[in-house]
Amino acid sequence: MTETAQPQAAPQATTPLAEPAIGRTEFIALMAMMIATVAFSIDAMLPALPEITAELSADNPNRTQLLITSFVLGMGAGTLFVGPISDAFGRKPAVVGGAALYCFASLLAWAAPNLELVIAARVLQGLAASAARVVPMAITRDYFKGRGMARIVSFIMMVFTLVPAIAPLAGSVVIGFAGWRGLFAVLVGFVLISTLWLVLRVPEPLPRDRRTPFNARALWRNAGIVLAHPAVRISTLAQTLCLSVLFASISSIHQIFDVTYDRAESFPLWFAAIALLSGGFSLINAALVMRLGMRRLIRVAMVGMIALSLAVLGLGLVTGGAALPFWVYVVWQGGIFVHTAMTMGNLNAIALEPMGHLAGTATSVFSAAATMGSVVIAIPIGQAFNGTPLPLIIGALLAISLAFLSMAFMPEEERDA
Repeated sequence: MTETAQPQAAPQATTPLAEPAIGRTEFIALMAMMIATVAFSIDAMLPALPEITAELSADNPNRTQLLITSFVLGMGAGTLFVGPISDAFGRKPAVVGGAALYCFASLLAWAAPNLELVIAARVLQGLAASAARVVPMAITRDYFKGRGMARIVSFIMMVFTLVPAIAPLAGSVVIGFAGWRGLFAVLVGFVLISTLWLVLRVPEPLPRDRRTPFNARALWRNAGIVLAHPAVRISTLAQTLCLSVLFASISSIHQIFDVTYDRAESFPLWFAAIALLSGGFSLINAALVMRLGMRRLIRVAMVGMIALSLAVLGLGLVTGGAALPFWVYVVWQGGIFVHTAMTMGNLNAIALEPMGHLAGTATSVFSAAATMGSVVIAIPIGQAFNGTPLPLIIGALLAISLAFLSMAFMPEEERDA
């Protein structure tokens, strides 16, 4: 009987592989580019929303926010399956299959005659992009664990932030030459480059003797093993709440810049500055996590964001949402990105630490739950946009406060991680 056929026992952490054959620097760059497929697919679309609204949804501008959240919803659904697929058939086949589906969905969106079909294509595109989100984390767990993994993930996230920093500006350039539909052709090229890089440079990191057979019964059993661990459950809840804030703010950010502050033209530059700030804090997290631990850094980030949100909300209520100074909103939005940089990699590492050979399944289970749950929360927050950032700030404050409270229930052995 294989190790995965024992539902009574939690999976034991396996010994990581030797250092990646391509070296840490190239490994970090490749994993970051693969994960950046998600960021590029979302952030490059932001400057296209006004054009898409004018062409396909002029009667209801808020509806085009669904082009962001529909992608995230599809990605969440895909993460439930792509991890077990990578555990069963290997990391590289899962990535290649996802890339093929992503290219098909992108071409479908490029040819779509109405908003409904574009939204449907975005769901399918997100479903495919789940491979680029989940498999790099599983590959990283194949080589690293614990605080060492958290440090590598922080470096990956630091490099990863370069893509969202330039994505809106790149999207604006593409739109200027080829319209919003041209973005989907560029996305196809981006995915093909990262996939070929992986195929040509990285040996398969999951040997056959460490794979878990794929079947519905085993998936259900292994998901039960994963969710039976308290650290996974608490990390999933905290990620759900934190991601809801990130996705709500991203889906609303261009409208706030355009409608509230009349700064649509300078939006790509401001977004780049905010994203680079997040990258800097990913580097800080990488430097501190080995000394301070993951949970402590998560707690500091959450407390800081709660305090900032309370201060900005108080100022907004006094002055009126529309009169909230632009620089105050930019500082608050930058805080959201910093908060994400200081929490998500650490929460992922805490959840994966006890999972061992079920790293792919574990990543799928908690990522799917967190992503789809966050969309359920983010959509009403985004749709509440009333010309001011106050609904967004209120929603963020509530979500992060609940995430902070959930961390108090983290098991003792994970608290000092």
